[in-house]
Amino acid sequence: MAPRLTARLTQTASGGGCACKIPPGELRALLAGVDLPGSDALVVGADTGDDAAVVRLDGGRAVVSTVDFFTPVVDDPHDWGRIAATNAMSDVWAMGGEPLVAVNLVTWPRTSLPMELLTEALRGGARACAEVGVPLAGGHSIDGPEPVYGLAVTGLADPDRLLRNDAAAPGTALSLTKPLGLGVLNNRHKATGEAFPEAVEVMTSPNRDASRAALAAGIRAATDVTGFGLLGHLATMMRASGTTAALDVDAVPVLAAAVASLGEGYVPGGSRRTLDWVRPDLDPGEAGEDALLLLADAQTSGGLLLGGEVPGAPVIGEVVPRREDGALVVLRGRTPRPV
Repeated sequence: MAPRLTARLTQTASGGGCACKIPPGELRALLAGVDLPGSDALVVGADTGDDAAVVRLDGGRAVVSTVDFFTPVVDDPHDWGRIAATNAMSDVWAMGGEPLVAVNLVTWPRTSLPMELLTEALRGGARACAEVGVPLAGGHSIDGPEPVYGLAVTGLADPDRLLRNDAAAPGTALSLTKPLGLGVLNNRHKATGEAFPEAVEVMTSPNRDASRAALAAGIRAATDVTGFGLLGHLATMMRASGTTAALDVDAVPVLAAAVASLGEGYVPGGSRRTLDWVRPDLDPGEAGEDALLLLADAQTSGGLLLGGEVPGAPVIGEVVPRREDGALVVLRGRTPRPV
């Protein structure tokens, strides 16, 4: 049984999950002032905002490198560890790679939180890695003011069969492999302590099989939907690909409890920041503000957004040529579909 706190774990940090990300507009401005070194072997770097870096080796192989970590998104430390590890490995799957090895990254306020809670989080991360056959080999930890956990993950991929966010082609379908609404439910959990097992189930479900199915189907364009929400990641993909997305709002799946929670005012700040950032590139059509907030909802360990179709993933729109007015995302319909 996990050790108990008098204060809930999510109350020990100012934010939670992927909603803690630096807003995308600020991040882009920040990186514009940094001259990142490259090399001829660098296949995917930071220029398109993709999910991981890819470096070509010999013999048709490439290394995929990524890192992801965040403060507690749920009160159960074991579930937090599972979610954080699953989320970190997802970046490799989002590139069409297979995780090869992972190492832990930890910040822990050792004088104010029991170390047993960290042990439980690490057990959760180890469990998530073991379930998909990824070795977890040590890591790095520091003493800090808020609890933070995640992984640095190294993977392998075929450099000529990557999933990339700059490869979306007009005439292809857009599919989404997990429902939205995780940010809203995590925000409600943080505020009230109410548990949402369906959200934990989604966040701990690995994107491995969806990635493999995408490669088998010949798909070349993909990204995972995390802290910048569906709208933010979709706009980034369209910008990188020189295309526009026609998004069928009514086809987008969202957890039913999130719809009700949104109506009661539980919206992460990160979701509002993403919506404000994407508005200049968005044609909202008839979609109202609540629908836009769900589409911009900051996901933690969300699904894959694919430029193509795979079994079991709903088609939520299509890629079309870039609109003359420069809009990156055009919405059709009004309300996401509760599931």
